[in-house]
Amino acid sequence: MTRPKTLSDQHVLNIANQLIHEHGPEALTFALLAKACGLSPATLVQRFESKTRLKQSTLLYAWDRLDAKTAQLANTIPKSVEGAIELLVALSRDYGGIESYADGLLVLREDLRDPTLRARGLLWKDKLCAVLEACFASASVPTGIGLLMASQWQGSLLWWSFDPKGKVECFVEEDLNRFVAAIGKSGPKSD
Repeated sequence: MTRPKTLSDQHVLNIANQLIHEHGPEALTFALLAKACGLSPATLVQRFESKTRLKQSTLLYAWDRLDAKTAQLANTIPKSVEGAIELLVALSRDYGGIESYADGLLVLREDLRDPTLRARGLLWKDKLCAVLEACFASASVPTGIGLLMASQWQGSLLWWSFDPKGKVECFVEEDLNRFVAAIGKSGPKSD
């Protein structure tokens, strides 16, 4: 098979991101990526310099994709309590089943170890919380409702993982509806 002459960094990072999720962050090497994308290991070293920089670039790319998805959802959901739940349920679908979720925690570990990636996570948190706040703009709610709801969402993902019966997004939707009811706002009712 002939090697491709060129692939964009975005295309290479997309493949690297898939490899991280399939094999774990520690398994990402120039050799594995070269085999998956068809570029030579030397070409990849020229682009990314080191395994550490390759992994960081890959995870920054993943944050960029999450930002884009969050923005796209924010532009399509109603600016309401129901819209906030809809957004978080939609983001939950990406977690898949328990194995995928557990593997994702290994990726999160890498984000937490790297100050640049931690800072990137904080930026996304601020954007997500602002979107959630805007959904509650017409309601009388506690200060910082965006962060409270995002925290409830993350907690519901974790609790689902200990007893992963059913789809994660169904669990999240039920849990967020209970949260909204507990703070005195109406959301859609689950059957």
